[in-house]
Amino acid sequence: MPEGDTVWRAARELNSALAGEKLTKCDIRVPKFATTDFTGSTVADVVSRGKHLLIRLDDASSGWILHSHLKMEGLWHVYNRGERWRRPAFKARCVLETETKQVVGFDLGFLRVLPRSEEDDAVGYLGPDLLGPDWDAAEALRRIQSIPERPIGLALLDQRNLAGIGNVYRCEICFLAGVHPLTPVAQVPNLPRMVDLSKRLLEANKTRSRRITTGNMRGDPLWVYNRETRGCLRCGTKIVHELVGDNALELRDLYYCPYCQPAAAVDPG
Repeated sequence: MPEGDTVWRAARELNSALAGEKLTKCDIRVPKFATTDFTGSTVADVVSRGKHLLIRLDDASSGWILHSHLKMEGLWHVYNRGERWRRPAFKARCVLETETKQVVGFDLGFLRVLPRSEEDDAVGYLGPDLLGPDWDAAEALRRIQSIPERPIGLALLDQRNLAGIGNVYRCEICFLAGVHPLTPVAQVPNLPRMVDLSKRLLEANKTRSRRITTGNMRGDPLWVYNRETRGCLRCGTKIVHELVGDNALELRDLYYCPYCQPAAAVDPG
């Protein structure tokens, strides 16, 4: 499941293959941009912004951006020219070639083209990037605390607060902090610690192909996520699995241990 660490690795790999190179082929397989052709353009760089990936072309004043989001199943592959693809061709949404490399985006959640001058309009709403040069823990904390009654499990997932946390990390961070994910932000006992933990987890995993929150490099990698049939890795208690979201259209899987993460006492006000 692509989260900030996955996109960071993808951007690093694509940047290594494309940065400074001239495109010899550009095939965008999205109807709205199917006639757009950047053949001859030079790739300036490839960067991640939370869960968003930006391929910047040419100079900042007159260049363009290929802006993609992986959503649930998207991924980018880098191949040597002539190498066989590891995914079916009909799943490809973007194909970029240089003299030596071929970069293919498969099953992308979305792909769009925009002028580089509009980059801030596209991703400027995002909170501080946990793996970016703009990381600002104090600002992330301020944004989370701006809605004190909101459940912490929803606040962590909101990319406007801090960019890069997905569903797996949301569940694991709450577990490691011993906090019930539906606890209101105002009642979380040590919110700065949760923000710091978020940063440290993504940093630890950004170069790993396997996401690990338990510290166990060979055994079970996660404490509670997707363990409703196996129990809590720490105490064995049956994991609770719920669907939670800000509204019916944004429901996401939520996993927690009712013993290690007891519900917060109701504040009588």
